[in-house]
Amino acid sequence: MTAHRRPRARIAVVTGLSGSGKSTVTKVFEDIGYFCVDNLPPVLLPKIVDLVSEARDDAVRIALVADVRGREFLPDFERVIEELRRGQHDVHVLFLDAADDVLLFRFSETRRKHPLAAKGGAKEAIRREREMLSPLREMADTVLNTSQYTVHQLRDAIVRRFRASEVSGLHVGIVSFGYKYGIPLEADMVVDVRFLPNPNFIPDLKHLTGLNPKVRDYVMKYRSTKAFFGKLTSFLKFLLPLYTKEGKSYFTLGVGCTGGRHRSVVVAEAVKHSLPKPVAPVVVHRDISRSSPHVRSPK
Repeated sequence: MTAHRRPRARIAVVTGLSGSGKSTVTKVFEDIGYFCVDNLPPVLLPKIVDLVSEARDDAVRIALVADVRGREFLPDFERVIEELRRGQHDVHVLFLDAADDVLLFRFSETRRKHPLAAKGGAKEAIRREREMLSPLREMADTVLNTSQYTVHQLRDAIVRRFRASEVSGLHVGIVSFGYKYGIPLEADMVVDVRFLPNPNFIPDLKHLTGLNPKVRDYVMKYRSTKAFFGKLTSFLKFLLPLYTKEGKSYFTLGVGCTGGRHRSVVVAEAVKHSLPKPVAPVVVHRDISRSSPHVRSPK
């Protein structure tokens, strides 16, 4: 008689600063089939894995949200995660971060109280929280800065990364962005295209985006653009098969210009259409619609 073999679990540990988007991310994990547990002491995670494994016949996927609310349990994190990995479980620690001014804006907008705000106000609470969570940030597999993400962009980033890791092959993401708003921390490689001709200085093109054919044609018509683009695509065609051979699940390319509306969008779209099959990049234009210093962001 063959003994029942417990399925290997895929575990996402979601942590990070209060107001950085953990609630939004938890809902995304629920949507893609993860069993989600909020504010669970890390020492109980192996027991949850056992219980869910016994209850489900299919692959076990669990998302645990743990943060400063359970601060007395934070020292147990590293030990428990190492224990799970020794048990051949696939554990991915995702740390959500955001700039201090963005976090303060979100708390002001929602009128939520920071869990550490008993003394010193929200600004001091954020400083203390960063200090308390710094060991978790150091051990994170992915640090995602949500400062400039809308709810939809954050959802896309999580789906692209965690759903892609469940199927074979290399999954490629391309993020266009503006350097004035910060580099996307999820990018594995960043390309600066601020040397290309800038449509922002052309009155007829200034208020359009890189998705408009007029802007695309303007950027791509120059010899320098064509030479650069040829070298970039040649490098990616060389690099991506090597990542696939190595067993890498995903690769994210960041393409940045000054504001993230024109040149970076044009190049990101061009790269998407230039890569050979079966590569099918998912493109996110992070800053294409930015018009104010703060974007209404995930909670």
